[in-house]
Amino acid sequence: MTSGTAGNDDLLERVLAGDHRALARTISRIEDRAPGYRELVAGLYDHAGTADVIGITGSPGAGKSTLVDKLAETYREQGKTVGIVAIDPASPFTGGSVLGDRIRMASTVGDMDVFVRSMSARGALGGLSAATTEAVTAMDAFGKDVVIVETVGAGQNEIDVVKAADTVAVLVPPGSGDSVQTLKAGILEIADVFVVNKADREGSDRTVRELREMIELGEDGPDASPDAGDLEERGGWSPPIVETVATEGEGVADLMVAFDDHQRHLAESGDGARQARRRHAEQIRTLLREDVHGLLEEELAARGGVEEFAEAVRRGERDPYAVVEELLEPLERRLAEREAGSPEPPR
Repeated sequence: MTSGTAGNDDLLERVLAGDHRALARTISRIEDRAPGYRELVAGLYDHAGTADVIGITGSPGAGKSTLVDKLAETYREQGKTVGIVAIDPASPFTGGSVLGDRIRMASTVGDMDVFVRSMSARGALGGLSAATTEAVTAMDAFGKDVVIVETVGAGQNEIDVVKAADTVAVLVPPGSGDSVQTLKAGILEIADVFVVNKADREGSDRTVRELREMIELGEDGPDASPDAGDLEERGGWSPPIVETVATEGEGVADLMVAFDDHQRHLAESGDGARQARRRHAEQIRTLLREDVHGLLEEELAARGGVEEFAEAVRRGERDPYAVVEELLEPLERRLAEREAGSPEPPR
């Protein structure tokens, strides 16, 4: 047994035994893509699958972090343990997280049964790094009852949150008619619950009304989209609208009821299994992209690095398309050779 494997086994045992330091170290290894991290995550899979995973997304300033803080506090009052993955914007200098959410979530500071991990978006589409799903798996296997994923709030690309969550809440600030209109372009299809936070402010009634009209149009209007509002596609689920004032804790209990209702719907309709297959398929694609990218980087380095090719393009000696074709050719050749040498699949 190698020292790396032994180290993974020890870390895995400590995570399963409820060691929060081991959980933090595991997520660090996942985020850093440290050697042996895949074997570690693979060992966690047998122990995951029981946590309710909730995604919180929406525009900047909608109050996501305050709401997540209040949700965690209320879940703890119910005796449930909570894990929070707070996706922060990546630092342009280090690539690391700015850790803002760790500062803003004050109500549960010191409560070891609320584990908060800020992770860097690292420029990933939708603000979610490839490590997010694996971090959720680690918290799930650890034994957290609820895992909340909060995104940076970078707009429409937040649809990536569905890759990690069972139930997605989209926050919409009140009095923002234009913002509600832009939701039609892509956010509607991921919202299992709409939340009008800061509902004590002027314009909240109008925002609720516009959201309701948008949902109804998505379900049966002339411009309905199969992705946006097909009740059959959603297993018959129509997103409720919940009003909250997170700073005061108002509406948080109602929101948690909506989450429970959706979890029950997932189980009873079979939609939960479909979502799980979609998440696993996306993770397989992500791992394939990582591995192929690594192979191409190795090929690129062996041929002198990208700067040498870029300089050749600048001098007019090459074009980018020819460069890419040249780099892909060895990989395509190896795949073709493997296919040619493989036995005929059984009939």
